Amino acid sequence: MPSVTVVGSVNLDLVASCARLPRPGETITALDWARHPGGKGANQALAAQRAGATVSLIGAVGQDDFATEALALLRSSSVDLSRVVTTTQQTGLALILVDAAGENQIVVVPGANAFIDAETVDTSGAEIVLCQLEVPPEVVEAAVRTATGLVCINAAPARAVSAEIMDRADVLIVNETEQTELSESLESTSALVVVTLGAAGAKAFRSGRLVAEAQPPAVTPVDTVGAGDAFCGALVHALGEGRSVLASLEWACAAGALATTRRGAQSSLPDAAAIDAAVR
Repeated sequence: MPSVTVVGSVNLDLVASCARLPRPGETITALDWARHPGGKGANQALAAQRAGATVSLIGAVGQDDFATEALALLRSSSVDLSRVVTTTQQTGLALILVDAAGENQIVVVPGANAFIDAETVDTSGAEIVLCQLEVPPEVVEAAVRTATGLVCINAAPARAVSAEIMDRADVLIVNETEQTELSESLESTSALVVVTLGAAGAKAFRSGRLVAEAQPPAVTPVDTVGAGDAFCGALVHALGEGRSVLASLEWACAAGALATTRRGAQSSLPDAAAIDAAVR
């Protein structure tokens, strides 16, 4: 099993289910609501663990009840939380609206995630380092600077990425919005660039050349929250096992698709057996 160190956010997701998403300035009534553990870092850590990796998470939470909820599934799934620190800030929150078709709108309140001490971040020794952009840039830079293994960056949410991160990345995972945001940087990178396309699957490029593409199995989505994180966790595990880029894409697409069939980010993440069955 590859060892993966994830550096990223830990949130509690507050999710309202609606018949449709509101227009600007409009107030609508939710059909129901729920609380789920979330945060891209925590989601991807759990996704990689369920896919079969041995995972350690570097992050931060607050001294509040939200922290207990936010870490519950990670703890019960044996993700190493020894480097998740407790701060005086509130645990991060995500306010999420999901419509009847599974589409969503998300507002993130960073809280403790914005106060991770970059000087304490050390990813040396991990076979794979996986980061996202829901923590301060200097934290991601410290993670890639100390990395001795494969460095995977999920450039989400869409924002500028420093040259230090781009130059060290071995794998860059972006959706179409993030691909547009980073278009100039992606043209010059030597990293494997993986572009997720939702229901259309994913494509992988090397130096601008298409090297692999895959489609997900057909599913009926009920909630797309966490699908991208399921994809990222499964992809890094598959690459860490030494699978080909094509096989890794196929596996990750299946994981992402399965994650849309259940509500919640972490509660919907599939295990290796389910992913294998979906690929077959």
